[in-house]
Amino acid sequence: MGAMSVRTQSSEPPESSGAPHRAGFACFVGRPNAGKSTLTNALVGQKVAITANQPQTTRHTVRGIVHRPDAQLILVDTPGLHKPRTLLGERLNDIVRTTWAEVDVIGFCLPANEKLGPGDRFIAKELASIKKTPKIAIVTKTDLVDGRTLAEQLIAIDQLGTELGFEWAEIVPVSAVGDEQVDLLADLIVPLLPEGPALYPEGDLTDEPEQVMVAELIREAALEGVRDELPHSIAVVVEEMLPREDRPADKPLLDIHAFVYIERPSQKGIIIGPKGKRLKEVGIKSRKQIEALLGTPVFLDLHVKVAKDWQRDPRQLRKLGF
Repeated sequence: MGAMSVRTQSSEPPESSGAPHRAGFACFVGRPNAGKSTLTNALVGQKVAITANQPQTTRHTVRGIVHRPDAQLILVDTPGLHKPRTLLGERLNDIVRTTWAEVDVIGFCLPANEKLGPGDRFIAKELASIKKTPKIAIVTKTDLVDGRTLAEQLIAIDQLGTELGFEWAEIVPVSAVGDEQVDLLADLIVPLLPEGPALYPEGDLTDEPEQVMVAELIREAALEGVRDELPHSIAVVVEEMLPREDRPADKPLLDIHAFVYIERPSQKGIIIGPKGKRLKEVGIKSRKQIEALLGTPVFLDLHVKVAKDWQRDPRQLRKLGF
């Protein structure tokens, strides 16, 4: 089976004397719902990526930043790699490949409670073609299985690498929910990063422009409950975010004007709902989350617009930020 190293014990804290500071980028890949966002949140210690059981919700590069005395780890969240059916799909896949080639470490998330499937092989094959970047297999959701199932999964993952002609730098079981081994994972990623000073000031948790995060929150709320009817055909663009004038300093208000773009007029009714009730709920829900994110009261102005077949139109894609 080859010399497989599976880490489970907690590793020694790095000696502060003379160990060089490291800083670099890592990204987590894996099928939808493999636990990527949950893991990002556990490592960063704050909700950054949007978690959802649906592919393609994280369309933009959300970076979570893990600050440690000995290192700074910047997590780049690439959109999921999938078999493209549309121009948007192809463009997303290109973004994924370039990102993978540019990061210092790739963490491949595989849930402990699901056998390796064709989706995993598809991603692993792509990973095999990126020769230089070290790859860590991260077995997520270990809290959902017994020891034997976990052992079988670890062996299967080790063999998958051998089969495709590469070796995992590490194979690490974690449970982000139970907070098991999450620090260990960071300990194992850090030595694979290049030496260098911190790239972001302490205190930054994400360098995602606020507008993009706000758009993500609105998109999430708009998709809630209608994912089956409109899986990806919603894009949200925040046109402007402006502090309301003539407000006293201790009572600020942020005006946010956003458009929810859909592909076809028939989808308008689904988003708006009877007598506008659904859109109102979307507004209330996302406003609460935006206020929590930005720490300021918000007035949210939402409009639904039809952008015909935006997923297939390069001009619209550019306008919507892809």
